[in-house]
Amino acid sequence: MLRTALRNVLAHKARLMMTVLAVLLGVAFVSGTLVFTDTISSAYQKSSEKGFSGVDVAIKPEKSDDDSGNPGAAPRLTQGLLDRADKVPGAASATGIVSGYTAVADKSGDLLGNGFANAGGNYYPGAGGKDPRYTLTDGRAPKSAGEVALDSKTADRGHYKVGDSVRLSVDGPVRREKVVGVFSTDDGNVAAGGSLVLFDTPTAQRLFAKPGEFDEIDVKAAAGTSQAALKAGVDKILPKDAEATTGQQLADDQADLIKQQMSGMQTGMLVFAGISLFVGVFIIANTFTMLVAQRTRELALMRAVGASRRQVTRSVLIEATAVGAVAAVTGLAAGIGIGAGLRSLLNSTGATVPDGPLIVSPTAIAVSLLVGVVVTVLAAWLPGRRAAKIPPVAAMNSVHAAPTTRGLVVRNTIGAVLAGAGAAGVLAGSRMGSDGKLPMGLGAAVLVVGVFVLTPLLSRPLIAAAAPVLRAFGISGKLARQNAVRNPRRTAATASALMVGLTLITGMTVIAGSVQKGIDNMATSALKSDYVVSLGGFDGMRPLSPDVEKTLGDLEQVTALSPLRNSASRIEGDTEYLTGVNGKTVRDLVGVDFTEGSFAGLGGDRVVVDDKTADHYGWKRGSAFTVTYEDGRRGKLSVVGVYEGNEMIRGIMLDNATLSPHMRTVTDMQVMLKTKDGASAATKDAIEKALGDNPAIQVQDKEDISDGIAQFFTLMLNMLYGLLAMAVIVAVLGVINTLAMSVFERSQEIGMLRAIGLDRRGIKRMVRLESLVISLFGGVLGIGLGLFFGWAAGELISSGLPTYELVLPWGRMAVFLVLAALVGVLAALWPARRAAKLNMLAAIKAE
Repeated sequence: MLRTALRNVLAHKARLMMTVLAVLLGVAFVSGTLVFTDTISSAYQKSSEKGFSGVDVAIKPEKSDDDSGNPGAAPRLTQGLLDRADKVPGAASATGIVSGYTAVADKSGDLLGNGFANAGGNYYPGAGGKDPRYTLTDGRAPKSAGEVALDSKTADRGHYKVGDSVRLSVDGPVRREKVVGVFSTDDGNVAAGGSLVLFDTPTAQRLFAKPGEFDEIDVKAAAGTSQAALKAGVDKILPKDAEATTGQQLADDQADLIKQQMSGMQTGMLVFAGISLFVGVFIIANTFTMLVAQRTRELALMRAVGASRRQVTRSVLIEATAVGAVAAVTGLAAGIGIGAGLRSLLNSTGATVPDGPLIVSPTAIAVSLLVGVVVTVLAAWLPGRRAAKIPPVAAMNSVHAAPTTRGLVVRNTIGAVLAGAGAAGVLAGSRMGSDGKLPMGLGAAVLVVGVFVLTPLLSRPLIAAAAPVLRAFGISGKLARQNAVRNPRRTAATASALMVGLTLITGMTVIAGSVQKGIDNMATSALKSDYVVSLGGFDGMRPLSPDVEKTLGDLEQVTALSPLRNSASRIEGDTEYLTGVNGKTVRDLVGVDFTEGSFAGLGGDRVVVDDKTADHYGWKRGSAFTVTYEDGRRGKLSVVGVYEGNEMIRGIMLDNATLSPHMRTVTDMQVMLKTKDGASAATKDAIEKALGDNPAIQVQDKEDISDGIAQFFTLMLNMLYGLLAMAVIVAVLGVINTLAMSVFERSQEIGMLRAIGLDRRGIKRMVRLESLVISLFGGVLGIGLGLFFGWAAGELISSGLPTYELVLPWGRMAVFLVLAALVGVLAALWPARRAAKLNMLAAIKAE
């Protein structure tokens, strides 16, 4: 039986090729994901380890977060602590570190580096006047205000050299500094495409901290002193608001953080790999069903001469194991190439990845091989078992060929129950708010399975609906429709592969478009201001200097403005962030609906709060409460208004005149402003010019905010489309496979059609139309299910996003349907050509 099974694999090389390709693509996706994420994770870990190589013990402030202390800002480390750390037994040296956000413009005025990794720091000269963290490759270290050093990668990208003047921004206003040095560094942010600017220590302290204070103190151990021993010595000199950590612990924590961050990406990509494999299961099962059907008499003869049912099933599974092994090995090799390609692609987009080797772990190899073989064997088990159950005499006489009415009734009953239960689960989940994710997910999975089981039943009416169109193609169209419904199970399996891919694509398009519209509605309704000015970067929420507000207030075009300030506080034992605004102008700049009161009373110790915060504390208009500010001082505030909050505007709002005296450092998160003539290109240019054409500052009107939201969702959708494309490619292979098998099975019939007058063009047209009908059938099912899932998910999302608005992407759905048709046309090219080239006499004689 083993020799027979292996001989059958070799005898049907062409027929099994599509199955091998389907498994190969799925395995390649799995192995490529594992190789890519392992490689990136290893590169970042090694890069971060280099960054900690000069740190044996790090002293950092311990954030105070209780009622008696400062609830918001972490305490700084003093020069006195640095001097004591330098004298700890076993310490070779101690370095004071100050850091913060610093944006660098190139000579054209554009921002250099990734927004989230634009950093500034201090050059701290130790023994010999050198900072061991940085190696100067040109020039010297900055020694006074007005001088900076740039990392070599930033200098190369910006075409800067020693002696050039560079434009910088730390908190908003533009600074012009002289480049006096260029250095190399192991800093992970720089390796990942960010920028690093070094100032002399007093300047850095003035910009990022306070004179004589540091963000961190790094202590280097003397020869023969362990990190643990040095930490024990450092612990003795620590004030109560500071803590010490070994360099090894910092490196381990960073490695764990990187691993966690990469695991999310890995899980997401593996989900799409699983989808591809799931689609591939349809193809594998379809292929083995047809192969077994074609060898029915052969299997029956084996049963007649003594083979048991178990042996017949085992022979089919041996074939599947051989096919799966070949596909898994090839898929692993392809996946390694994909992993390397994804890394290069990431580098080409500007998201620089630290250097490092390609990592092919034993786990990636084992998982890839196991997935390929197991998926193929499981998909082939049912066809093999079905073949073994056919009585030998019945198989020899082909009595088994047509499925029994009872079998179809059982299948349709099971499908209807599953589809009904799945739809009920999805509908129930859509009414449960944030708790409905699990029921909705389970319901969606059950519904997809139910629709798949019902697909043979659904195929007849849906394909019959295409009859009027197919009649226009004459006899070829009529034959194509009949062929498509002749074997509904095979048609269903073929269409279902395409259905799964289009269900996900349509559902995600509906959800993304609707969420984008909801956030767009929120942005436009919550803001009455013409412009919002903020510091750019990854999150767009970095602190701005109050000088930006003063500059904008001096502009003739500006009629009203309000800075937004953020400060932590303690209320009834909880940490709450207070939002400072200009109490006199905020009503002209922010649009929120009040359930009680209004902005009119805002000022002094009177505040307005969002409805969720009010509900949490049991507040209403007229309620009073005690607050502990950022500086530790207490105050009494009273509520004069309760408004409906959203993701953009929420929290406790009070006048800046009340909040600012309690802030350790007065900074703005953004500035909202209204102008005489409203938003216009000329007004925007005037604002940007007044701010020094600063590349780090964003000046956005409502349209810019909407465009930013749209760009994010477009990027996300394009990534999802790219990942789901693999599933669609696998589905295309399934259509080709089915048509090729169908042509082989109908060789005699095709020969007869040729003999009675249907020319080669008619044969080609018949096969193409059959493929087109099956693909459109799968497309219609997929788009229908995707719309249902998109609507249901939207109902769940709307509980947390009140401005959510269902958007049906009619244009994109039309494109998806056209793509489904294109899949059918392309998939039919080879089978149609093969059918047309059949020798009619040889085909008629074929059994």
